[in-house]
Amino acid sequence: MDATDTHNIEAPLGRREKRKLEIRERIEQAAYSLFKRHGIEAISIEQICSVADVARRTFYGHYPNKQALLQSLSRSRVWFTADDMMATLMDQHSDTVSRVHAMIGYMEKNLAGYSEVDRALILISPGSLDEENHLREVSDSLRDYLARLFREGQEAGDASTRFSAELLAEMVMGTTNTLIVNWAVNPNYPITEKLEEARCLFESVISLD
Repeated sequence: MDATDTHNIEAPLGRREKRKLEIRERIEQAAYSLFKRHGIEAISIEQICSVADVARRTFYGHYPNKQALLQSLSRSRVWFTADDMMATLMDQHSDTVSRVHAMIGYMEKNLAGYSEVDRALILISPGSLDEENHLREVSDSLRDYLARLFREGQEAGDASTRFSAELLAEMVMGTTNTLIVNWAVNPNYPITEKLEEARCLFESVISLD
């Protein structure tokens, strides 16, 4: 088999994979829109299929049940956005305090636009070992970004070396995750005020004074 034959075999596989991703996105967009308007419990798989314009068998080819769809939405719309956020603020800000300030600002802006559905998605647990491992990888990636942020600050001389970069990363992740989960459980939780307190705490810990 020559290179041309191999290319002809692989190209359709790529198109099929792209088509699968497009269908998943259509299903998730339809579901998210319906959930926001009517609530998660009020929406059936049949309604999602109707709005997404897919057959039930197509839905079940991607998700075994509604809970699996919710878990996928939780990953894509809540937890898997952190890497992009960290990469952006690392590029746009050069010193440690500015990066921490921008990170808290990003969180406050995002949470201000979150709905009841988004809060519910925050609290949805992974449904399989593979999903748990994937979330762990995302968490590890975010922790690595934060450790790099503090390490670069320490090397540049704009962040205290009283604590290791790794411990500072754990502190930031643990604190912000706790605050966000508290808010997801209780929508009256003063998340903006608490994040501002957290920002002051982080800046006091990394301050050179």
